[in-house]
Amino acid sequence: MAGGTKRLPRAVREQQMLDAAVEVFARNGFHDTSMDAIAAEAAISKPMLYLYYGSKDELFAACIQREGARFVESLAPAGDPKLTPREQVQKALISFLEFVDNNRQSWMVLYRTATNQAAFASQVQNSRNQLIELVAKLLESSTKNPEPGTNFGIMAVALIGAGEAVADRIAGGEILVDEAAELLENLAWRGLAGKKKD
Repeated sequence: MAGGTKRLPRAVREQQMLDAAVEVFARNGFHDTSMDAIAAEAAISKPMLYLYYGSKDELFAACIQREGARFVESLAPAGDPKLTPREQVQKALISFLEFVDNNRQSWMVLYRTATNQAAFASQVQNSRNQLIELVAKLLESSTKNPEPGTNFGIMAVALIGAGEAVADRIAGGEILVDEAAELLENLAWRGLAGKKKD
């Protein structure tokens, strides 16, 4: 083989390309990222990159799909039936914020870069909708005697909106996970039927 380069399985090569793409998109944004820069980051030729992903749009969409799936998967521990509903909400918050803290480039691609690209808005919204549905269910199941007509879906939207803003501060190194989790937890419970945390 040319240059003695070891041939990697396609799935491994794809992940390497996506890893490189996430790094470059996070650093430069969508418009200022070139396929040349991603190929260089992945230490492959540009023709090979185009062989796997036919365009920058296709590659970016693959990044969103993978990182969005990883983000949703990170919340799976919150569904542990051994936890009380309130503990599940707490676990979801911590898992969400820890994902951002440990995967800052992923967060920047999903939250900062993708949300500014109309062509990819539906992909990002799909991940967000899954999160909203999960949080709404957890809030409803963890609230004793809710006020009649309480809209847990809207409450989940509000909490996630606040969570995204706080998570962006984590990605920027402005706030620690534990501090952010406590802030959001207090916000969640104080918003539920006027219940305040002691």
